[in-house]
Amino acid sequence: MASKKSPNPIDIHVGSRIRLRRMMLGMSQEKLGDALGITFQQIQKYEKGTNRVGASRLSHISTVLKVPVAFFFEDAPGQGEEAAGFAEQPRSYVVDFLSSSEGLALNKAFVRIEDAKVRRKVIDLVQALASDVAEAG
Repeated sequence: MASKKSPNPIDIHVGSRIRLRRMMLGMSQEKLGDALGITFQQIQKYEKGTNRVGASRLSHISTVLKVPVAFFFEDAPGQGEEAAGFAEQPRSYVVDFLSSSEGLALNKAFVRIEDAKVRRKVIDLVQALASDVAEAG
């Protein structure tokens, strides 16, 4: 019996960026699938990287999600600094954070705080909470 081929790291990355942007917009897999004329199950496969997204489909996804196609390749594995166009690669924990429902909710709430002093106090609070957890563990 033939073993299943594991997904390509680029396909996984592109899929995670599709998921990230979809979640940033508060869009369901079903709604994205409807806009593309495909099932939400196909969206799940794209987001997991188990199915590769073709060029024309990726272009359509970028239109629906209102980002340039290049967004899906930012910080992709195997890209050198020159290819990415950045002096320093963005840290993957930022993508991981914004890919979580908690991170997305925290980010959305945080950017609505207009007062810079209040934003600073929120940061100080979170850092203090993180220190307490680290010291207890």
